[in-house]
This record gives sequence, structure tokens and C-alpha cells, in this order.
Amino acid sequence: AGILSPDTGVVQKLGEVTISMLSQEPTFQEEVTVLQQVFQGNSEVFQTLRAYEEAVEKAQLYPQDEALQRALITLTGKMDALGAWDIEADAKNILTKLGITEFKKKMGALSGGQKKRVAMAEALITPSDLLILDEPTNHIDNASVSFLESYLKERKGALLMVTHDRYFLERVTNGILEIDRGKVYSYPVNYGKYLEMKAERMENLMSSERKRKKLLEKELAWIRRGAKARTTKQKATIDRYEDLKGQENLSLQKDLEIKAVSSRLGKKIIELRSVSKAYGELVLLKDFSYLLKKDDRIGIVGDNGMGKSTFLKIMAGKLLPDEGEVLFGETVKVAYLSQEYVIDNEEVRAIEYIKEVAEVVETPEGKISASEMMETFLFTKEEQWTPIHLLSGGEKRRLMLLRMLLEKPNVILLDEPTNDLDIPTLGVLEDYLETFPGAVVTVSHDRYFLDRVAEKIFSLEGLGEINITFGNYSDYEEKKNALEKVLQKEDGQREKLLSKEPKTKAKTKFTYNEQKEFDTIDGKVEGLEEKIASLEEAMVTHSADFEKLQALQKEKDELEALLEEAMERWTYLNELAEELGLV
Repeated sequence: AGILSPDTGVVQKLGEVTISMLSQEPTFQEEVTVLQQVFQGNSEVFQTLRAYEEAVEKAQLYPQDEALQRALITLTGKMDALGAWDIEADAKNILTKLGITEFKKKMGALSGGQKKRVAMAEALITPSDLLILDEPTNHIDNASVSFLESYLKERKGALLMVTHDRYFLERVTNGILEIDRGKVYSYPVNYGKYLEMKAERMENLMSSERKRKKLLEKELAWIRRGAKARTTKQKATIDRYEDLKGQENLSLQKDLEIKAVSSRLGKKIIELRSVSKAYGELVLLKDFSYLLKKDDRIGIVGDNGMGKSTFLKIMAGKLLPDEGEVLFGETVKVAYLSQEYVIDNEEVRAIEYIKEVAEVVETPEGKISASEMMETFLFTKEEQWTPIHLLSGGEKRRLMLLRMLLEKPNVILLDEPTNDLDIPTLGVLEDYLETFPGAVVTVSHDRYFLDRVAEKIFSLEGLGEINITFGNYSDYEEKKNALEKVLQKEDGQREKLLSKEPKTKAKTKFTYNEQKEFDTIDGKVEGLEEKIASLEEAMVTHSADFEKLQALQKEKDELEALLEEAMERWTYLNELAEELGLV
């Protein structure tokens, strides 16, 4: 994207390649509207759109300003030539699909998630040869992810993206670039095939590493015998040993695994009794009751703004309901991971932060040190001693997640846990939750994660309604689609029945008023067209007289509205005349 420069090497763009990018932390102008933000780009069409919007606002404030009116006429022509009206309609459609409908709302009044979706719309609508997306599925709901999938599949042009959403990768991409220990490996396939090819590559690497080590041991034994480089053959052996020794040690990353640790959990866990919650007229929960079970694996889904995070906060005891109560068992120990993660002291080193909870962890397989636990969560020895403030956002979230799990909870509540986590870490977390002996409740837009973790789906439908589906996310989606088909079929049958109802007796002739209007409608249309043509000639004659021009334009607009109505009546009456056999 040209935002950063490489330490070495050159990045070349072929010809006039245009690039549009969505970053993880996009910047905004707080005082501009949503639509103005979307059209912030430097393309000619965006510049014209901004100039047109500005001219319209000024013309409304100063209607007598001739220069403004002329500028507006010029910009209107330019909008036509560039097809800018279509661009604006497309932008509004994309924003609506992403859950943003208040186009004139100021950016400063939007939530963080809403701002991210506006930035996404800006990236999608900007004309470009290459679209770059950095974690596009973060902070958007499942419906928005589905829309984005469909949009990107149909979009023309190249796409490069960073994402941890595995279903998204599988359905949208046709190539994978893997960065592993400073090297880039290219796989011209989708995610599923990539996993197969990577497994094959790793097997080949392990085979090569075994051979290299065997040869190294042989050469090392020879060197230890004290051989001197007297002959060419002996010198070659020593040189080969030095080469082998200098090669990168392929300490292949083992399958990551973290053993589930938890405290004892009694029979009574968490109970929600007739819980209700609303913000003003926005009802999120209404008289909802549920008794959490020890082996529950619940995924919470719903559109943005439906109250998913609110539901989780109430269950965690972080937020009180308006009505009803939340009861906790005596042995319950809740681990709650929110979307807003804050570490109080970022000056300490990562391993010190973990050791505040436990230096050694007891697992069914034995004791594990804090350092070993960190290694399973992808923290190298060097990274473990890094001050927290130097870690990336994803590394901080991973660190918090590990610390939370090491506190031995027996109920885990996760709010969008997959945000900022990479795919290997997600695999570790999924494996951990699979063996976790307590209850798990998670809000997530990651469909793959929900398929791995959830056995029950709570779908927040709005107006306080929660639908419960047994199964994982794919089961929920299948049942939802089946229900929609049934409803569509019922609507079709209802329309069919209505069409079979006895119809009123068909008309055989015009009514008196219809006949009178039919006889005069042609003349009415012709008369209006002649008046409009006459006005257009007058506008050319008086083009230098601004006040006269305005009056003529107003009269022309009124006549064109009348002509449109007359044409609608002309169409209706002529179609009716054909049905009655009168023409």
C-alpha cells in the first residue's frame, strides 16, 4: 500500500495501479458526515461528489448568487458524465448492508464498530485496481460478513487481505500467502487445500531436518577425533561441517496445546430470572430466564446493536438488569473477556504479568511452568521478557486471554474472542475450550469458531426476543434458512389462494369520466410538451438574466411534474382501452 517502506529491496507498481486499503485502525474526521467520510478519496468522481454537495449547501443558503447557480449547473453535468449518481447510490447500498443507515450523522457520534464499518464502505466504494483489507471481519456481525463475502466474490480487481476468519478465507480467496519465520510461502489455492499443502511441506521439512542432523552428527564425530585439514578431502569435510552448523536450525513448531485448568464447580451455576434490559425505547432483553448448565457451550449471535455484549455483561455480573435478577452459585468463578481490554501496568514484562497469577500450573498431566504455558500460546523466550507496552494489540489480547485461563475459572464468558487473534492461537483456544470442564458462553461473528465451540446458539432477534437453537452455528444457519423458505412458501400459497378468490365482474367499458379523460389526454400531453419547449427557448434567450432564469426554471419544473402525471394517466388509459378492446 506504500504506507511503510521496506528496510531493503524495492516495491514497484506497474503503470498507474490504484490501491484502496482498509486498515485495522482507520482515521476519521469527527465533524464530517458518514457520506462525506465515504467520499474522502482523491479520485475525480469523489472530488466531484464533494464539490457538488458543497455547492448544493451553499446554493440553499444563498439562492440569489448567480455564480453559485452556474457552478451547480456545471457540476450537475459533470456528475452525469462521471456516473457519480450511481456511485452515491452504491455507497448508500453498501452502508445499509453493513448496518449504517443514518448517512448524515456525524462520524464523531458513531461507535467504534460503526466507524469501522464506514471505513469498510469507504474502501469498497473507492475505485481501485487492488483492494487491501486488514482484518475486515473484526467488529461486524454475521449478516455483514455474509454480505462482504458475496460482494468480494463479485468484485472485479485484485484483492489482498489479512484475516483470521477461516470460512471467509475458504469462500473468498483463491491463493494463500503464509509468512513463517521471515519467509513467505505462496499457495495458489483456497484455505482448505492450503492446509493439506502446508502439512505436506512440514513433513518434507521434518524429513530434511532429520537427514541434516544425522549428517551433522556424523561430521561432528569426525571433527572430534581431532582430524586436521591436511588433505583436500579432509578440508572439504571440515568446510561441510561448518556449512551444516551454520544452516538455520529448523526447530519446527510443534502442535500447540494448552491443558484446561479449572476449579471445582457445584450444581448451581448462573441463573437468569425474568431479566429485562432496555436503553430508552430500545428493548434488548425482555423477561428472559435461563439456568446455565455445567456443560453448556453457548454461542450468542445477532445483528449489531441487538444487545449481545449487554447480555454477556449481565450474565457476568458486570451490568445490572432493569428487571429480574442474576443468581450465582457459591463455587462459581467467572472469567470474562470483554472487547475493551486494558492492562493496568504495561511497563512490566509479559512473563511477570503471567507470574502474578501463577508461576507453576497444576494440570492433570503434571506441573507446567509459566514460561512453558506462554510458549504454548506462541510467546517465544525472547517475547516473554518483552515489556507489555511494546507488544502488538493481538499479542496483548493473547496475553490477557492466557492469564484469564490460568486463573482457574469454571465459567468462561467471551466477547468476540477472535478479534485480534491469529489462526494458530484460535486453534489453541478452540482445543482448550473443547476440553474445558465448565460452562462456556461466547459472543462471536466467527462462524468457524462457533462451529468448533458452540453446541447451542442464542440468536438475539430484537425487541427482547431470544431464539434458542440446539447445535452449532452451521446447524443454526441451516434451520434459519429452512424456516425462511417455509415462510416464503406460505406467503406464495397465501397469494395463490387470494388469486383464486372470486373476482369482481370484469369491466366492459370506460366509465363516463374515464371516456372523457381518454378523449382529451393526447391533447393534454401535447400541450404540456409544447409549453416546456417554449420555456426552454425562453431560458436560452434570458440566460444572462438570473432572476428571470430562476422564474422560468421554476415554471418548467412545475410543468414537467404535470407532464409526468399526465403520461402516467395516458399509459393507464391506453392499457385499459386495449383490455376493453376499444383500440
